[in-house]
Amino acid sequence: MLVGAQVKGADNPWNLDDSLDELTALADTAGLEVVGRVTQHVEEINPATFVGKGKVEELRELRLELSYDVAVFDDELSPRQIRNLEDALDVSVLDRTALILDIFAKHARTREGALQVELAQYEYRLPRLTRRWTHLSRQTVGGVGLRGPGETQLEADRREIRRRITQLRAELEKVRAHRSLYRQQRRQEGLPVVAIVGYTNAGKSTLLNALSDAEVVAEDRLFATLDPTTRRVKLPGGTEILLTDTVGFIQKLPTSLVAAFRATLEETAEADLLVHVVDVAHHNAVQQAQTVEQVLREIHAAQRPVVTALNKIDLLSDPQAAMEVAARYPHGVAISARHGLGLDQLMTRIELALAASMVRISVDIPYQESALVALFHRQGIVERETFGPAGTRLEGFLPQRLVEAFAPYMI
Repeated sequence: MLVGAQVKGADNPWNLDDSLDELTALADTAGLEVVGRVTQHVEEINPATFVGKGKVEELRELRLELSYDVAVFDDELSPRQIRNLEDALDVSVLDRTALILDIFAKHARTREGALQVELAQYEYRLPRLTRRWTHLSRQTVGGVGLRGPGETQLEADRREIRRRITQLRAELEKVRAHRSLYRQQRRQEGLPVVAIVGYTNAGKSTLLNALSDAEVVAEDRLFATLDPTTRRVKLPGGTEILLTDTVGFIQKLPTSLVAAFRATLEETAEADLLVHVVDVAHHNAVQQAQTVEQVLREIHAAQRPVVTALNKIDLLSDPQAAMEVAARYPHGVAISARHGLGLDQLMTRIELALAASMVRISVDIPYQESALVALFHRQGIVERETFGPAGTRLEGFLPQRLVEAFAPYMI
């Protein structure tokens, strides 16, 4: 049973029915069968049961009628709310956060992804352990509805969780240090990094596959991609870039996930350019795009240059909706990643956007530093090249991030 509540007058671009439609897709991805939904517009959220007493009673009656054994709420619930609702309804109570964490756990294919999800799960579960949770060896949503161990076992579980959280944080800090070193090596190599961002299921992996033959799993399901994938891609002018597919965003993204995925999200925050993929065929395209922009602000990536790819134009059935999205992004590039439409224009736009971030520079490079000359040619735009007795003079444009490497030789 899905349950959603919306505070009257709240500033939320999503309406309640659309949000529950998305929750239905999440439940389906997690392997749950949805038998119904209950909604309520309230003046304020009930601190004890999230929804009002009357709505709790309605949920009790529906349990007798529909025999549902899990109630899934569309917002994150407090430990107190979960306990009270489980006592009142006599079923397992999940919230959107728990559902997303379960989906992430299923889709984590690398050790780093698994560590990040496990940390987020434990930090979420620690304050919410009740007798309805099964023992920690049971990790799936399907096990949540079974009556679990008594208080003694719960205390043991809490101690085990705290120990595991400390261990996971230490392991992830090593991952973060490794990623930081990897990014530093990439900067020395000089390849621009372009990160593909967007709402979950917007077509990011399909776009990466289309541009690079990456063969990343691309499914019509929420959060099909969790672990980032990076491929070398050559732009029309010959410049090589590193194109990175990233985890999709979603409204009400759990804060525990944002914190746990810090190492991965730093890839986005430090990219030279973002390609924001928008599913223009989705009736909530504008709301999805606003959600992505909000998450980018939260992870301090909103100041990165952005190229917007208006994807899935082959599926457009509502011209009015398409016009609304296009009006919001007048400089967006219309594409179909699945059918290869508009990809040449997108690559040209990426090249232009990277060039716009370049700075004019003149340098005299000694002949023994020939690697810097090659780097200038590979990553910059050379307008003039002359040869003197001591070295090579280059005049042209370089990406801002490379200027420091050429500083000793600037004229």
